[in-house]
Amino acid sequence: MSLVHRIAVDAIPSLEVRAWRDELLASRAAGARAITLYGKRHADTVTITAVLQAAGGSLEVSRTTVTVAHGYHELTSAWPALHCFERELHEQTGVRIAGHPWLKPIRFEGQRQAAMDDYPFYKIEGKEVHEVAVGPIHAGVIEPGSFRFMCAGEQVHHLEIHLGYQHRGVEALLLEGDPRHHASLVETIAGDTSVAHTWAYSAALESLAGCTIELPIEVARTVALELERIAMHLASLAGMAGDIGFLQGASTYGRLRTTAINTLMRLCGSRFGRTAVRPGGNGMQLPADLLPEIQASLDLLRTDLALIDERFLTSRTVQHRLRDTGVLSTAQALELGLVGMAARASGVHLDLRALATGAFAALPIEISTQSTGDCFARAQIRIAEIEASLGWLWTTVGQHPAWQRTRAPLPALAPSQLVIAMIEGWRGEVVHCLETGAAGELVHYKVQDPSLRNWMGLAIAVRGNEISDFPICNKSFDLSYCGHDL
Repeated sequence: MSLVHRIAVDAIPSLEVRAWRDELLASRAAGARAITLYGKRHADTVTITAVLQAAGGSLEVSRTTVTVAHGYHELTSAWPALHCFERELHEQTGVRIAGHPWLKPIRFEGQRQAAMDDYPFYKIEGKEVHEVAVGPIHAGVIEPGSFRFMCAGEQVHHLEIHLGYQHRGVEALLLEGDPRHHASLVETIAGDTSVAHTWAYSAALESLAGCTIELPIEVARTVALELERIAMHLASLAGMAGDIGFLQGASTYGRLRTTAINTLMRLCGSRFGRTAVRPGGNGMQLPADLLPEIQASLDLLRTDLALIDERFLTSRTVQHRLRDTGVLSTAQALELGLVGMAARASGVHLDLRALATGAFAALPIEISTQSTGDCFARAQIRIAEIEASLGWLWTTVGQHPAWQRTRAPLPALAPSQLVIAMIEGWRGEVVHCLETGAAGELVHYKVQDPSLRNWMGLAIAVRGNEISDFPICNKSFDLSYCGHDL
């Protein structure tokens, strides 16, 4: 299921910065989309790597090298989807990006965290405009994040989201020690996306080690991935139902999430999918005597969800609160480079599972989209994806009724290679980029959670809504603070 692209470092096209910039914009005009853009600093120079996906689905890599002081002219104005990457690039390397319209910190890495209180929030002038500050400390167990609303009366004119409060330096940690032994760390990049992140990490290492993964391992990994998707979609639906006072949905979706995560626990020993995926193999097992229990859990989910989904989708309360709330148009989703179910809810047909590789080649999974781009559409996408995943799991478990834990030690990693591995997690595409040096050592590791790309989508979707609608909009995107902060 993973999309993996590997290329020798000396085979990566390296262009003069103006030619590189022109080539990127030409690729965009030809239908390519941005996957990632990142840099690595060497003394007073920065090597910038861009990864694009062509209209046909293949990945393309290009590079340029600039001095820190001179840098290059920004791309964000012409390609808004790159705004978060250029901001991150500037923050991590210090490279000058001339003319960038929104060159604000992404995470306040290193010593810059001391400057978080001086974050330059956008201001709107006017006697009737007032600011509402929320966070960074929230009620309950929610992670820290600061939200600044510019309002006229109850209407939100602008929302700025300020994160970085729990930056953990994950990418630097991944460069320490043997990269083949970091699965436990990768599982905590975003705890609700453990399977997707660990699979991307494993697929990248397996490519560098020349390790071929057999279909039974792919099947086990995909089962874990889809159970993770179901569980988190159920958690989001429970949260949305609770936010609008539809308590029947809040309690039932929450109860069924427990069934989903307990099913994952029976297969791998962890309700959050930890140990399910390991480089060279997996930690999943389905002995014959466990099969009836797994099938019974899938049956329970399908039966009970059919009932609560019908009540949720037809409830006047639900429709009144979710329809036309937090609208993000198709054009906006494309311009901002949204990924995952948030993009699909706005009519963007973007899902790596549609490439039909691995376990999905034998049994493709249905990909759903909606056109309205509102909170109701994001709920509908979740319901449709849960149904599709349950149907896929039922058939697949029946066709592959017995697996064992298996793992083959990986050999040394190939030298001077760049590999990009992508997995369609429940929020969207998870991207891991690994580069090795001349001795096969890891010299750079880039991690990208879909939340990095989608937070701006939430900020735009809230505009024009009443501030009381924000909790619903926020839960409809259900983004990760720690996945963004790394």
